[in-house]
Amino acid sequence: MAINLNGRHFLRLEDFTPEEIQYLLDLSADLKRLKRAGVKPRNLEGKNVALIFEKASTRTRCAFVVACVDEGAHPEYLGKGDIQLGKKETVKDTARVLGRMFDGIQFRGFKHETVEELAKYAGVPVWNGLTDKYHPTQVLADFQTVIENFGRLKDIGFAYLGDGRNNMANTLMIGAAQMGMDFRIVAPRSLFPEKDLVHAAERYAKESGARITLTEDVEKGVKGADVLYTDVWASMGEEAEMAARIKLLKPYQITMKMMKATGKESPIFLHCLPAFHNHDTEVSREVGAMEVTDEVFESKHSKVFDQAENRLHTIKAVMVATLGVR
Repeated sequence: MAINLNGRHFLRLEDFTPEEIQYLLDLSADLKRLKRAGVKPRNLEGKNVALIFEKASTRTRCAFVVACVDEGAHPEYLGKGDIQLGKKETVKDTARVLGRMFDGIQFRGFKHETVEELAKYAGVPVWNGLTDKYHPTQVLADFQTVIENFGRLKDIGFAYLGDGRNNMANTLMIGAAQMGMDFRIVAPRSLFPEKDLVHAAERYAKESGARITLTEDVEKGVKGADVLYTDVWASMGEEAEMAARIKLLKPYQITMKMMKATGKESPIFLHCLPAFHNHDTEVSREVGAMEVTDEVFESKHSKVFDQAENRLHTIKAVMVATLGVR
């Protein structure tokens, strides 16, 4: 059966079937091949796209802008100081205004309820570029990178280490459950995901054959894993908790010893970035390497820049599938 996502929002992976997620990944691979061949189909010719950013961004902003331009659309960046969203104007009213002027809207910010409300009232496709609860465009790029390295998602051993209740852990767990993966959250019990999300993942796993494991035991969590994944230990807005997080999560830092403990010949390391892996940034000069060592980050196992590039192709696929003409 042909898959048609035209007019759909992209807010959570739960809103899509495994077949629809695979369709987006296949489309992304096609668009990546075309770009590398110098072919630009311009599936979004004449479209105007609003890019709302409450949070700073490198990969999400650049990926949306380049994806729009490649496909013939006009991107309009709207930072938190550029519009009245949530200040002088409600989210509902902003959605109804922007929906009259733009063909699609991207939102990257704090509350997930904000992107849900934009989608409810805009009347055009709305895409979640990140909220405190979910980061679905990132997980598409993660999954594309896994496929490029292993040829599949089914039964891939995927261990996420660190803060197990942030937006990346949440979205990876749901997506892995939908796609039949062997997924592990390896974290202190105090940082396990919300029970409702775990139960949702377990329901998806029954349908797909996935395995979902939550463990504090690093050795158990990484054994047999094809992929080790981590994220910053304190998300945006949690910087005050940095010292406590470093103390709590130090045993979960990804090291070369941990890569070897997978028992796999060629495991890969993934990180959504930015990463504190050395002493070369303002923050890391103060605290040093945290969630991953520089040895791993710069090793042959690290696929983080392939992963970062894939943000462009997967975001392009989401926009083309929901807004473009195929």
